[in-house]
Amino acid sequence: MPKSAKQKKTAVGGKSLSTRSVHAGEPRRKYADSLMTPIIQTSTFTFENSKAIEDYTKKGKEHFEYGRYGNPTAKIAEARLADLEGAEDCVVFSSGMSAITTTILSLVQSGDHIVITDDSYKKTLEFCKSYLKQFGIQCTIVPFGDYGILEKAIKKNTRFVFSESPTNPYLNVFDLVKIKEIADRHNVLTLIDSTFSTPLNQRPIEFGMDLVLQSATKYLAGHNDILAGAVLGRMELIEKIRNLHKSMGGLIDPHCCYLLLRGLKTFPLRVAKQNESALKIARFLEDHPRVRKVYYPFIESHPHYDIAKAQMNGGGGVVTFDIKGNVSKAKRLLDALKLCYIGPSLGGVETLITHPALVTYYDYTRKERYELGITDTLFRLAVGVEDVDDLIEDLDRALQA
Repeated sequence: MPKSAKQKKTAVGGKSLSTRSVHAGEPRRKYADSLMTPIIQTSTFTFENSKAIEDYTKKGKEHFEYGRYGNPTAKIAEARLADLEGAEDCVVFSSGMSAITTTILSLVQSGDHIVITDDSYKKTLEFCKSYLKQFGIQCTIVPFGDYGILEKAIKKNTRFVFSESPTNPYLNVFDLVKIKEIADRHNVLTLIDSTFSTPLNQRPIEFGMDLVLQSATKYLAGHNDILAGAVLGRMELIEKIRNLHKSMGGLIDPHCCYLLLRGLKTFPLRVAKQNESALKIARFLEDHPRVRKVYYPFIESHPHYDIAKAQMNGGGGVVTFDIKGNVSKAKRLLDALKLCYIGPSLGGVETLITHPALVTYYDYTRKERYELGITDTLFRLAVGVEDVDDLIEDLDRALQA
């Protein structure tokens, strides 16, 4: 069977993250002396003879069989992501949500219980609250940051604790040291969606987290042109997830893997730039007379500033802010922007801005939205790699409008 990311020898060893982002996981010499990892665009792999079949099935010699069970291009992407995250192994998926749902289903069975924080992604919460009930799996949603309530929520049949860090849209930061202590006391697993931080800014496995989930659509691929997801962690856990992945079929195609590998080559450069620009924009917005409140982990006013500075290398590329006024003024701001695109994603080279009340929570009543903290005047800015002064000028003009 195909070797895991841990077993795969990389070309560069233990050099810096920037170097590993370019080279890790791939052989030095490639097919046809290509510099880039080839796209192995095939659904089926062949065997030379019967001995090759037996070497594969009985002796575990490396060989690919069918596209749903693995692909050479995907394997290199898995190895590189595992290297960057400091994980033993990795599985890539067709989307971040496919990674999340398959991971959860692989770890629980009827009668189990899970704990998830209320600041997690909307679709993750929906899956845990609604769909897991059909399988007899209990879910307790706890307030983010209240570790006392979280610990009390853990039962004898609790399988894992799930959270994001930083969260969407308020960029709350989970105390990984504290949750590790709680998990160890109760012998439960820890799952962290680390999409907003990336391996450049935070590596939860170094804090003892069991599994890390990434929507590779965002910063890792970085060009707003593919969907991809990944789960990373200890080999025995990843193998369980990989086995279910083969049955669920949420596989990423070879061309997407190629584009993911391409994006990873510049990932540290892009995210370092986004960190720098987002911090400058956050400080600009904090001083702007038409802005009520700014949320960014690396500004002192953020409630989790100290935790963020202790466990993160950068604040990330997302800035959330609440303007003074009402929904009409919020719409005028959106309509006045010339450089920032209006769109719901993040992590790409183009700057995007979204209005959660109009887009993500359009089907909620105003009361339901406000109970979640989604006000009429809340914006989430996903900073790209444009010149930061140009972005500030665009935002300032729109705010003045």
